[in-house]
Amino acid sequence: MAAPMSNVEEIRNRVILGEFGVRNVHTTDYPGNYPGYDDTWNQKKFEQNFRIDIMQMDESTLEFDMVGIDAAIANAFRRILLAEVPTMAVEKVFIYNNTSIVQDEILAHRLGLIPIKADPRLFEYRNAGDEEEGTEIDTIQLQLKIKCTRNPRATKDSSDPSELYLNHMVYSRDMKWVPIGNQADVFADANIGPVHGDILLAQLRPGQELDIVMHCVKGIGKDHAKFSPVATASYRLLPEISLLEPVEGEKAERLKRCFSPGVIGVEDCGGKQVAKVVNSRMDTCSREVLRHDDLKNLVKLGRVRDHFIFSVESTGILAPEVLVSEAIKVLMSKCQRFLTELDSAEME
Repeated sequence: MAAPMSNVEEIRNRVILGEFGVRNVHTTDYPGNYPGYDDTWNQKKFEQNFRIDIMQMDESTLEFDMVGIDAAIANAFRRILLAEVPTMAVEKVFIYNNTSIVQDEILAHRLGLIPIKADPRLFEYRNAGDEEEGTEIDTIQLQLKIKCTRNPRATKDSSDPSELYLNHMVYSRDMKWVPIGNQADVFADANIGPVHGDILLAQLRPGQELDIVMHCVKGIGKDHAKFSPVATASYRLLPEISLLEPVEGEKAERLKRCFSPGVIGVEDCGGKQVAKVVNSRMDTCSREVLRHDDLKNLVKLGRVRDHFIFSVESTGILAPEVLVSEAIKVLMSKCQRFLTELDSAEME
């Protein structure tokens, strides 16, 4: 690729959002791509540039910046979060009695998708093809036993099911943990059960009942979506907005309205209203400004190629910061396995 040296840095490090397309989307950071430019990978340089900054964290969500890596690594990390961090989920459903209007297979599927609050790191995987009932080291047993009856204290003229019937709404909180072996002692403080107790499973009427036993096992999202520990795991490149010329007066106000709130600010400088970039991170890259002929040449829109803004939302099984650390461990084990295979191939 023939390119002036002055443009090499922009081509390598920025994705440019143009009026009719997006430029510099291809990867060019490999040795020999630009004559006279040293593009060899250097571990010391990588360690200096790489960093992780936590921007926001609570009990269910985590937003952090991962800076100084290639898109392939960032995407591998995202896919591991989705599909290779293990959790516990309902795998086998033994229905002894179901007289509700919900079919057995529909009810079993619904039960399987309920997040189970249990630390998967404390359990082992079940052996493939194992038809046994499970043991305390690889299985969690839950029971759902409930029957709907009429409320003898309901008023005569009432038509509200909540007043007429008892146990007519079956929620996930009705699923009770039944310890196997020594689990009652080992997990005494674990509070094993559904993450959310207000998930509606079925509605019953007098005489209808459910008698179900469930076995939860350890698995990964690659095998079934019910094992995925995250509701969402996504990333985006950091937006970068540059003003090529001073924008004043009415143009400054229009420029401000072209971007998301908080991206562009208007300041009073010597009696003039002048636009300035306040926080480009908040921009959605809608490119609305490019629709205005008198503004589109005053602004340069781009994204930083190696700055990834990650957003991780946990289902509640594990805290989001734990999920991130577990995903890093999985990625490290994959790298180690690859190096081991290389070593064994060289020995052969």
